[in-house]
Amino acid sequence: MLSCKKASELIDKSDETKLSLMERLKLRFHVAMCDGCKSYQKQSSFITTVLNRNLKNKSETTMPQFENEPLKEKIISELEHSKNK
Repeated sequence: MLSCKKASELIDKSDETKLSLMERLKLRFHVAMCDGCKSYQKQSSFITTVLNRNLKNKSETTMPQFENEPLKEKIISELEHSKNK
């Protein structure tokens, strides 16, 4: 049986690509028995649907652009700080 971690990875993967038959069967079996993963799958599906709907309604030029470098530096700094503890 799949762990919840592996099940969540497959749920996320299924949003991007088609799962193999074995992956689909394992995931379906796990979700049928695990309420937490069932909820995660529903939430993930809802988020994907909303994002896809909103992205179809906007062109790339109207999507906000974010400056990633300051955020990247902050994340690295926090990771280094927690590593040194």
